[in-house]
Parts: sequence; structure tokens; C-alpha cells
Amino acid sequence: MPVPIVAVCAIAAIAWAYLLAGHGGYWRTSQRLPPAGTGPAAWPRVTAVVPARNEAAVLPDTLPTLLSQEYPGHFSVVLVDDDSSDGTASVARSLSEQAQRERVRVVAGQPTPPGWAGKVWAMEQGLRAAGDAGYVLFTDADISYEPGTVAALVRAAEGDDRGIVSQMALLRAGAFWERLLVPAFVYFFAQLYPFRWVNRPGARTAAAAGGCMLVRRSALAAAGGLERIRGARIDDVALGRLLKSPPASARCWLGLTTSVISRRPYPRLSGLWDMIARSAYTQLRYSPVALAGTIAGLLWLYALPPAAALSGLAWLAMKGAGEVGGGATAAWLAIAGLAGWAIMTVSYVPILRLYRLSPWRAPGLPLIALMYAAMTADSARRYYLGRGGQWKGRTIPAGRRD
Repeated sequence: MPVPIVAVCAIAAIAWAYLLAGHGGYWRTSQRLPPAGTGPAAWPRVTAVVPARNEAAVLPDTLPTLLSQEYPGHFSVVLVDDDSSDGTASVARSLSEQAQRERVRVVAGQPTPPGWAGKVWAMEQGLRAAGDAGYVLFTDADISYEPGTVAALVRAAEGDDRGIVSQMALLRAGAFWERLLVPAFVYFFAQLYPFRWVNRPGARTAAAAGGCMLVRRSALAAAGGLERIRGARIDDVALGRLLKSPPASARCWLGLTTSVISRRPYPRLSGLWDMIARSAYTQLRYSPVALAGTIAGLLWLYALPPAAALSGLAWLAMKGAGEVGGGATAAWLAIAGLAGWAIMTVSYVPILRLYRLSPWRAPGLPLIALMYAAMTADSARRYYLGRGGQWKGRTIPAGRRD
């Protein structure tokens, strides 16, 4: 086996050492809302905006958790019925009546104007219906909230003058495929957008998690409003970038939580595959070069270390470490591969613990990475076949490269 292969594997191990020690601590799960304080002297008005398309099945599990929030100030909910065909609006009104809370206003979504992405247009309609609310909580219909969550979000925003406070919802991890792929989804997202860098004023990294985004209205207005990102297919990342960049230059915060929970089930591989493939190529800005680089990077960073470790160990087992030249090469190959694989494994354990899964799953991360590489390639295939992103019966054509 040629020596250059050992060098490539050694570089991969060094890259993993950097990721563990210097890439914003992306693998840690310590970015949480600060401890509760006394709160503002006057609690601002907050309106939760819920874009909903065919969500009648999940709303009974989620909407009551918003309606039951004991927020010290004025809190209301605007649900934008985005051309649903399953009675979503009726279910929302019924749940509001059952809760004996007149907090829900159901807005019938209007046809999407040219140049707007469907979800961003629904968010815009909810924003317009929010009236004079000082904050808007953009949230998804499948998200449930533990008691006191809205107050905690506002407390964090007011306490440090933040333009956006966003929490990555705890996704479902009950079925086999959910347990296999969901923690890795959060891990890869954090690797792409290290939360510490997002939360650092002046750092270029910006992002948000679309399931829970508390946005200060004045910051959004200073940034030019949602019209600035009207064509964005990945609305949360685009909104985070919009608010953190000039002219708004707002303080942003993104972190993890166990009090904001997604109730959307993905019991089959096909559902998770579609969820990831829907936006993966969009994230790469529809660039074939970026696609090739991403897949090559995944193979080098994730697949090469275990392949090198197993190949080196197998070579040593067959021919022995005493073989002149070759034995030393095999030993170094195994060492470099095992080092990279070990660091990779260590970095994955905290996310598994967050999802209450065994750390013994961590060595399998390379296989999961290969599946994500396949999903990314499939995302590009769908794009070039003209299928774009498909969601709830709606095909999303390629648009702005946000």
C-alpha cells in the first residue's frame, strides 16, 4: 500500500483533532438559554406565527401547548392556513374553543406571489396579522412547548438585547430510522453552523432553527423585513443571516433545548430521506462543484478513517508487523485511521446523550455519513429532473440561492 495513502489518512486525523478542539465546540451540547432571571419590567406583546399546511393530525398535540403558555404579558397565536385540504383551520378553531382561550386567529393564506417561497409568504402573512406585537415567534405546526418556554425566550432576548433567539427543537427519535438518522442531522447542522460562532457578535456565521425563532420586530424592520428573503427555500438560515448582517447587525442566539419538541413522526426511511433531500442541494446553492466537494469531503472525513483502520489491521493480521517496509506502512495506516475514527466517535457522543441514546452507537457515524452523502446526491438528482423540493403535495421549484 503506497505511503501517500497513510499521509492522506493522517491529515484526516489532524482535521478531526481540529474539529474537536477548534471548530467552535460544535459537538458540545452546552449552548442553552441562560438561567431564568427576573424578566423585563414590562413584558412585551408576543405573537406566535404558525404556518400550517395540512396539519390537522398534529395540531391536537402541539397547539394546546402554545395556548397554555402562562406568559406575563400579552400573548396570542396567528395560524396561517396555507391552502390546507384536511380541515386544518377548523381543528385550530376547535382547539382554541376547547382551551377556552381566545388566543388563536386563523388567517386564510393567499396565493403565493411570484418570487416568494411558500413558507416565507405564509410567515409574511402571519407577520402582517401580528399587529403591534414587539416580538414574533415563528414556529412550525408540529412543535410543542413546555410550560414557561415563551417567557424564557423573551427573557433571553430582553436580557441581552437580542434580535433573534432560536432553539433547535428536540426531534423525534423513537422509531429505528429516527434513532439512526435524527441525532446525526442535528450533529451535521451544528458542524456546518457552530452555535458558539452564531452567538458571537461580529462572527460571520449566522443561522437559526426554523421550528422556534423569536424575532424582535424592530430588528426585522431594520433589516428590511421578510421581503429581503422572500425567495429563500431554507428560511431559517436566511433569516439568521439577514438579522445578523448590516444594516440590522442584530445580536443572535441559537442553541439546543429539551423544552421545544417536534411531534412530527418519521417512522420510515423514505420520510427522513425526503426531509433531507428536499433542501440539501439548495444548501449547496445548486452548485455541481459544491456537490462534488461535499461528497468528496464526507468520504474523506468520515469514510476514510474507519476504512484505513480496518485495512491496516487486516494487513497486519495477514502478513504480520515484521514484514519489511509493508508492515510499518500497515501499522501507520491503522494508527492514523483509528485516531481519526476515535476522535469522530468522541465528538458524536454528546448528541447521542441529548437524545438519550447509547454512546455505543457513535462508532457507526461513518455509515450514517455515507447515507447523508447519498441523500445529498439524490437531492441534486431531483433538482436536475425538475422535481425540486416536494413537501405536502407541493413541488417547490428552484429559486434564490439563499
